[in-house]
Formats: sequence, C-alpha cells, structure tokens
Amino acid sequence: MNNSGHRYFIIHKPYNMVSQFISPHNVRLLGDLDFDFPEGTHAIGRLDNESEGLLILTTNKKVTKLLFESAIPHKRTYVVKAKYYVTEEEVQRLRDGVDLPVGVHEVYTTRPCEVRIVPQPEGLEQRPGDYNNNPHTWLELTLTEGKYHQVRKMLGAIHHRCQRLIRTSIESLELGDLKSGAVKEIPEEEFFAQLGITDYQ
Repeated sequence: MNNSGHRYFIIHKPYNMVSQFISPHNVRLLGDLDFDFPEGTHAIGRLDNESEGLLILTTNKKVTKLLFESAIPHKRTYVVKAKYYVTEEEVQRLRDGVDLPVGVHEVYTTRPCEVRIVPQPEGLEQRPGDYNNNPHTWLELTLTEGKYHQVRKMLGAIHHRCQRLIRTSIESLELGDLKSGAVKEIPEEEFFAQLGITDYQ
C-alpha cells in the first residue's frame, strides 16, 4: 500500500511512440498502451519518439524534482546500436567526454561516463529498418546527465550514427525482461528505494 496514495509505474516505451498522453500531432501516445492509467499520470524524463526502453510514469508531481533536480546525480544506462565498428579509442573518447555544440558559438563537454562494447541484447524485438547484417557495434553507456538528445549527439561526435537507443535502467530501477509496450506497477517504498531516494515524504 502506498502511504501517499500516489501510484508508480515503469513501462517499456515502444519505438514510434511519444512520452506523453496528449499531443496536437497525429502520433502514438502513452494512452494507446493497453493499460488503464489513473487520472493525473504523467511521464518522468522523456524518451524521444525513436528511443525505446525504461520510462517512469507516476501520479506524484514531486518525482521530477526529486530525481532530476537533486544535488546527487542519478545514473541512467542506455544500450545503443552504433553504425559501423566502434574502436576502443573511440570508446575511450566517449568515456573521457566529448564536445557537443550548444547554440551558435558555445560548446558543452560531456561529463566522464561509463562506456563499454557489449553483445546485442538478447530477446530484442526486430524493428522495421533493422539491418543487422551491416557493420554495427552495440554499446552500453551510463551517464549522470541527460542533455537534449545527448547519447545520439555523443555518437555523432565520434562520427557514428545512433541506429537504435534503449534505456535499460535509472539507478537500480531496471527494465529487466519487460516486453515492449508492457507496464509494471511498483510499490512506493520499493520505487524510491531503487532510485536511491530516501527523503520523499
């Protein structure tokens, strides 16, 4: 039982779906999922239309501030498919931090992060346009920041195109074997414990 009366969910956001319930555009919405979300449910930390994976939904408006405006940065892990073969030297460049243009004359250097080459994730659903026979590399990146389209831009900085992006965890809150489009409700205490947040009342 959640003491606050709020409810907490994780979903495996599918490809070609926006991270919102309402849009003026003709797009797939969170409300198209086969689940009856309570009134006031909203997404925390969006994934763009082409990205997939772990997305938090809740009725608790405090979660955004607790998670993304905290003095302690929270880790987010992504598995990405990069076009062509990524070298160890390029992996090290990502680890050390790369320069991303922001605005006309400004450059932002990404924080040092964890990056490694990994096998293709097991049980991955095929997507239209997947060309697995073409040269590619799967990478796992763990960041403590989330600038606009940051992972895609980081790959671009080492001259590789991001062909697929899947968020697999936020702190200890993991996507696990949740299938694309599936929803899982999590008790309040467990939800905040997995995010490493102790003071949430």
